[in-house]
Amino acid sequence: MLRILDITAPDIVNGNGIRITLWVSGCTHKCKGCHNAWTWDYNQGKPYRENIHEISKQLTDWLKRDYVDGITISGGDPLDQDDDALWQLATLTDWVKEESNKTVWIYTGYVYEDLLKEIEDNPNNERSKALRVILKNTDVLVDGPFIQEKRSFDCPFRGSSNQRILYMSSSKH
Repeated sequence: MLRILDITAPDIVNGNGIRITLWVSGCTHKCKGCHNAWTWDYNQGKPYRENIHEISKQLTDWLKRDYVDGITISGGDPLDQDDDALWQLATLTDWVKEESNKTVWIYTGYVYEDLLKEIEDNPNNERSKALRVILKNTDVLVDGPFIQEKRSFDCPFRGSSNQRILYMSSSKH
């Protein structure tokens, strides 16, 4: 079950332009020095059981605004979720793409190539199917764990130099 800690808007620090940031609870990476450690607990935040459209109602007004460039999904780790929560995020990203011309940014502690390998190795499991949809709808993926020893203030939209900003529009999933 997906749990949302907060929705912040307008947001100018979690991606290019003016964004809406959806904060997802839960992360098992627990990176040393993480500045979002408050998001690690999967049991906090508002639960969104079956109906992801509850969230979309909250986002609609913001997404209609011309000056809003898109939505960022962060946390916690949006991709470090159970199958049901991943499907809820897949549905949400589908909705954003269908209802707006806005971009989708996702922050994850996973490395993109590892996600692709997971999908390739387990093509028929629910996690892989949901990840495939989420990645298809993602315009920008910020990947990799935060590594305190590689912390840098010279990496826009990232906390450590190992993390990457991947522009996904030309990627195949």
